[in-house]
Amino acid sequence: MSEPEEGRGWLARKVLPGGAEPDARFTLANERTFLAWIRTALAFLAGGIALEAFASDVFPEQLRQGLAVFIICIGMLISGGAAVRWASVERSMRHGRPLPLPLIIPLLGFGGAIAAAIVAVLIATH
Repeated sequence: MSEPEEGRGWLARKVLPGGAEPDARFTLANERTFLAWIRTALAFLAGGIALEAFASDVFPEQLRQGLAVFIICIGMLISGGAAVRWASVERSMRHGRPLPLPLIIPLLGFGGAIAAAIVAVLIATH
C-alpha cells in the first residue's frame, strides 16, 4: 500500500480507491459544487411541498399533487446525482482522467422546463 493510502480512512479507500491525492483546492471545489447541487435539490423539494401546501385554490387536486410529486422527484434525483457526480469527479481527479459529463444538468434543465410549462398552462387555464 502506498503511503497516501495508509493515512486514508476505510471509507475513503472504498469510495475512492487508488490514484494520487489531488490538490486539496480541487477536492474542496468539488465539495462546494456538490453542496450547490444539494441546495438546488432542497429548493425543488421545498417547491414541491409549497405547491402542495399553498396552491390548492389554483390547481385541480390531482394535477397539483402530480406536479408536486414530479418536482419532489426531480429534487430526489438531483440529490442522488450530486453524490454520484461528486464521487465520479473525485475519482477522475485521483486518476488523472477527464472529468465526466454532468448528467444531472439535463435532468435539472428538462425537469424544470417541464414543471414550469405545466404550471404556466395550469395558471393560464385557471
